[in-house]
Amino acid sequence: MTLQPLSGPPRLEGQVALVTGAAGGIGKATALLLAEAGATVIATDIADAVAFDRPGIDYRRYDVTSIPQTDALVAAVQADHGRIDILILCAGTISHRPLAESSDEEWQAMLDVNLMGVVHPVRAIFPLMSEAGYGKIVALGSIAAKIGGVASGPAYVAAKSAVHGLMKWVAKAGAAKGVYASVIAPGPVETPMWQTVTQRAAPSANGNVPLGRYGQPEDIAQAILFLCSPQSNWITGTVLDVNGGMLMD
Repeated sequence: MTLQPLSGPPRLEGQVALVTGAAGGIGKATALLLAEAGATVIATDIADAVAFDRPGIDYRRYDVTSIPQTDALVAAVQADHGRIDILILCAGTISHRPLAESSDEEWQAMLDVNLMGVVHPVRAIFPLMSEAGYGKIVALGSIAAKIGGVASGPAYVAAKSAVHGLMKWVAKAGAAKGVYASVIAPGPVETPMWQTVTQRAAPSANGNVPLGRYGQPEDIAQAILFLCSPQSNWITGTVLDVNGGMLMD
């Protein structure tokens, strides 16, 4: 077993990061921040094209639910860069229907994007990181998975709960190989996806959130940078709560 290095500065020069769900919200903020920290960033999403206002970011269209697209993307990044040091999993979708009103189709959609959209890239990239002796994987979970939902439905809660468990497995399996895996569990963050929640039974930013505001994508991106940088070299398998104090665990 190789001992991992001590924690250090949050710089990522020379590293290649792949980010899913990077068309907007948390994913885009994360791609920009990782590039600012020095990484070469492969930003991906299902949108045809996304503009980034800084160098060091290469956008590629990618559907996380597709195994063939996953294999093709990983092969292309390996061919172009020879490595993938960081994998950030931000792709997601949300549902609101209560259990009695939910359909099998809705459940399948939640599992396809929120769970299998994590499984596919992790399954393809984890062996490469293990062989290289280093890698950091950070997946977006949710406060909903820890408290049984905020304004989301059971299909979303179940899928995100599975992501939490999967990342703990990856962390245990990867620890001796230099591969780290953790989860960020955001509270309410003002993104396009969250706008669909705020029209329902969303928490009051001044009432339910002790810090008095909803989160911004940059709040989550900074936490992701912490977990995928040398700052966190003695942290793996954790679920980091970033929620303005809604859950004090």
